[in-house]
Amino acid sequence: MNLRKTLGPLAPFCGFFVLTLCFLTLSRSVLAGMNWERITAFEILMQVMLSGLRMDTILLSMVLVIPVVLTLAVPDSISTSRFFRLPVRWLLCAWFVLFAFLELSTPVYIDFFDSRPGRIFFEYLNHPREVGTLLLNGFLMQSVFVSAATVLSVIIVNRLLVHWQARQVAWRYPVQILMLPVVVTILVLGGRSTLGHRAVNASSVAFSNDQLLNELGLSSAYTLLSAIYALQNEGDQSRLYPWMSDAEVFDRVRRMSLVGDRFSDPALPTMHHFGTQSQLPKRNLVIVLEESMGARFIGKLGGLPLSPRIDGLSGKGLWFTQLFATGIRSARGIEAVVTGFPPSASRSVLKLGLAQQDFYTMARTLKAQGYKNYFIYGGESHFDNMRGFLLNNGFDHAVDEKDYDEWKFKGSWGVSDEDVFDKANTIFKSEQGPFFALIFSSSFHSPFEFPDDRIELYDEKKNTRNNAVKYADHAVGYYFDLAQKEAYWKDTVFLVVADHDERPRGSSLVPVSSYHIPGLILGAGVEPRIYDRVTSHIDLMPTLFGLLGIAGEAPFIGHDVLRRADDHPGRALMQFGENHAYMRGDEVVIHTPHKPPSQYRYVDGSLVPMNPSNELVRDALAMALLPGLLYRNQYYRPSVSSLLPARNDRDK
Repeated sequence: MNLRKTLGPLAPFCGFFVLTLCFLTLSRSVLAGMNWERITAFEILMQVMLSGLRMDTILLSMVLVIPVVLTLAVPDSISTSRFFRLPVRWLLCAWFVLFAFLELSTPVYIDFFDSRPGRIFFEYLNHPREVGTLLLNGFLMQSVFVSAATVLSVIIVNRLLVHWQARQVAWRYPVQILMLPVVVTILVLGGRSTLGHRAVNASSVAFSNDQLLNELGLSSAYTLLSAIYALQNEGDQSRLYPWMSDAEVFDRVRRMSLVGDRFSDPALPTMHHFGTQSQLPKRNLVIVLEESMGARFIGKLGGLPLSPRIDGLSGKGLWFTQLFATGIRSARGIEAVVTGFPPSASRSVLKLGLAQQDFYTMARTLKAQGYKNYFIYGGESHFDNMRGFLLNNGFDHAVDEKDYDEWKFKGSWGVSDEDVFDKANTIFKSEQGPFFALIFSSSFHSPFEFPDDRIELYDEKKNTRNNAVKYADHAVGYYFDLAQKEAYWKDTVFLVVADHDERPRGSSLVPVSSYHIPGLILGAGVEPRIYDRVTSHIDLMPTLFGLLGIAGEAPFIGHDVLRRADDHPGRALMQFGENHAYMRGDEVVIHTPHKPPSQYRYVDGSLVPMNPSNELVRDALAMALLPGLLYRNQYYRPSVSSLLPARNDRDK
């Protein structure tokens, strides 16, 4: 009774605070146990748990400010009335639904993305059909458990709140008014968790080179809400990383670009002339972008023996052994391969407003030279805004699920890869002039559905990632068997490359080994060779232009790797959430938000700490800041000539 009298109208809020804090602590303990091999020591566990208590207190203090202030600001005749108590209870229940749902969903999410829910989580909510079929076919039991447990937990919380509200003891109104500034001060201090100039945030409790360990000290509601809040700073990396003048950023980037004195427009800092125009007839270009096919699935790259067809093709063209993706999402892979835009902590440019028109893609350059440009996909092309972005930026046609009148197999993500290649082959056979096509596969995607009787299963159970990637490899071979029989074969250059690995793995701020992907260029005029220096996703486009004999003007910063000096070690850029990695040779610099940079040597798939090199750190910082400058200032535009109507040889 004395405690209820002391707490007065604050009793339900205190009960909610303690209950939620216990729930989040229990969830964190379970997650720590599930990832114990990465915690390794009791001291680290204590760091995680204590950080968690602090960050949960911050979040709950911010959640409670408004209802507590309203409760103390009105007389008890209002605050104890049904019409006031009911919305307060609903508000607290809604918050607990969010906490419970996200925490219960987190184990599956971590298994996929090696992080707590963030930007990717809410971006997927824009695609209910795809997400619904994925959950239904791949995670039905987990979905039922999460839903049932969330409903049960909120029922319990609601009943407790009803009980606490019914038993709360009112203060006299003058006492409430006197206590109001005291309580607000406590909640504000709880939300800031410091008397310093800057409030505590996620980086304040980061202590490890393992990003997941840092995130275990947060809650999933915190990481998700932080990602949503960060949308206001889309394209502005200067808020995350150390300061560098715009002039120095561009000076360093231009020096690293290998362009020399070919920069052409002072108003567009990376615009430059590239290539030498071939006098030979134009050759077609086909890019096969393979969903999630990381190097660990490719036998020729030391992975599992799941890629006999790609392994066989690797000796027939330019085979990259040290190619690294820019991110862990398909949108990031498309961004890198088709636009050459460097990765950032923002969403992919496929989804950013300023990139929806007059943004550079390789289709702009090819269209200006008479090419017809296709995007060919087996699912719904609006996913990740692929269709809108590509059609607004140089592509002529987008083929997707609705354009297939018949198919061999159809799953959650659309028709099978074989059906996609059949459609592509039919389109290419009918083309009379040069064409460019981006073919995007989807069969190697959870829940791993593919046709029967196509492959010898690697795993006994059919719908596993190993079997699905083996089918995806089979489909690539199936396509090249088709293409070699067609007239366009002898006039076409092909690129087969992954968009990213199937999921990130590793206990580091950026799991570099999970960015290692296969890449192969073959076809007309491509001499077989192995390229074993570090290469980035963004280097593929300029390399293809070089092989095709395409010249033009563009803002990309990638390298034509075949024109690198023999002593150039190669370089790659990688983004993992808000962490940015710049790799030159075997040295890697990682920038994390509001923290000093760290430098490593990449040895046998692991990052070994080393003393920072100031010049390399400055180059890495320039690369981390560059995307924001290019995007915000709309510098990544096509040249004027590429926007003019093409004079197509077919129309002469």
